[in-house]
Amino acid sequence: MRNCGVLLPITSIPSKYGIGGFSKEAYEFVDFLDNAGQKLWQILPLGPTSYGDSPYQSFSCFAGNPYFIDLEKLVEEGLITAADCEASDYGDNPMYVDYARIYKGRFKLLRKAFGAWKGADSDEFKAYVVANEEWLPDYALFMALKNANKDKCWREWSEDLRLRKASALENARQTYAKDILFYEFLQYKFTVQWMELKAYANKKGIQIVGDIPIYAAYDSSDVWANPELFQLDENRDPVSVAGCPPDAFSADGQLWGNPLYTWEYHKQTEFAWWLKRFAKVFDLYDIVRIDHFRGFDEYFSIKFGEPTAAGGHWVKGPGYDLFEVMKKKMGKKQVIAEDLGYLTPSVIKLVKKTGFPGMKVLLFAFDEREPSNYLPHNYGTNSIVYTGTHDNDTIEGWIKSAAKADVRFARKYLGVKSNKDLRMAIIRSGLMSVADTFIAPLQDYLGLDNAARINHPSTIGDNWKWRLVPGQLTEEKADEMKALMRMYAR
Repeated sequence: MRNCGVLLPITSIPSKYGIGGFSKEAYEFVDFLDNAGQKLWQILPLGPTSYGDSPYQSFSCFAGNPYFIDLEKLVEEGLITAADCEASDYGDNPMYVDYARIYKGRFKLLRKAFGAWKGADSDEFKAYVVANEEWLPDYALFMALKNANKDKCWREWSEDLRLRKASALENARQTYAKDILFYEFLQYKFTVQWMELKAYANKKGIQIVGDIPIYAAYDSSDVWANPELFQLDENRDPVSVAGCPPDAFSADGQLWGNPLYTWEYHKQTEFAWWLKRFAKVFDLYDIVRIDHFRGFDEYFSIKFGEPTAAGGHWVKGPGYDLFEVMKKKMGKKQVIAEDLGYLTPSVIKLVKKTGFPGMKVLLFAFDEREPSNYLPHNYGTNSIVYTGTHDNDTIEGWIKSAAKADVRFARKYLGVKSNKDLRMAIIRSGLMSVADTFIAPLQDYLGLDNAARINHPSTIGDNWKWRLVPGQLTEEKADEMKALMRMYAR
């Protein structure tokens, strides 16, 4: 079935309190999508973020980001006051998230709400804790210990905690019982609020497209609590880490630093941890985009401690075995394979064997030097076409920054004479393609330049910040998007 949707991170939703969340503005955005005829809302990973604020480097593969908890709902529940919320500092630019200020202020509000909360003995909360016992106790203890250790990476904790000695863990559970309950409270509130928002979207016929990063962050409860899953030595230091090889864009490659999986162990357990992870994300989302899908076929391994990725090498991954078990145990699920970049024949074969649709990105298509599989005339139906992703320029940004020859080729290919018509021509080319699904970052429909870009890969400090401001989403824009959807039978 032909359909279409919009990519917008939760962080980018406007709100009074510095960062997007599960607030009334999120419900208003769902209403906008409904009025615009969109059937998909794609978001970025929902996990709690660490240094650098990337949703792809999270303290947990299972937990949710407390920043998204709607403060106004906590006010309605009598846990904090509107005056408490107004007094917090959220920064002075509503167009960008000020993460430093959010970090300092948000947890003070959430701890105050926790102090007034009387629900620890409720049946609902107890049921939530039991339902999430596979990961929640470790995560809550991990975060309590991070607080006690001044937010240092677990690698710098005392040896008995780093190596998870049983007596040390039991002592920590008793010592930090209140902090542990606080982090369980946050996850409970996050989950209740998110599932209400998701149900609202689903009721309007809008499915949520979520995102699962392939790797876990080293400084995460997952790695600390499950060292056997990862390539770690006896001191729990990584043996090898993830990244990308050198290419035309980076002479040294990309050194991501995530610990690599011990795939043999995962195979021996019939991928039990991965099945739990998939079960979690399919509770949270209707459709799941698997990031860096190539890494399941082959992954790039870099010796821990190397200054760059230049000395890394490719290693065979689990291949189809993981997805065969997933389909056997979980049935057919809606998955998108993020298969961007250089694809070897074995990767192409793996994507085809899974049956998962791959991704086509229009902003990768217009290289006038060589033919591209990303040009719309090359698409098959079982694919998802994007104008760009969270890692790309916006269309308007690309028009201004790309090589003039590439922009000229895009105009020639799409049959437009001026750059002012190029943005909508690119959008239309995706909508009219044979690909089953079309998704565009909201910035492209709004005609925003790179001031609204979400992420510049391999950089730190100025990413994941852009936000909508009130008034940018209009009835006229919704009508325009709906008309396009109808014209191209989406």
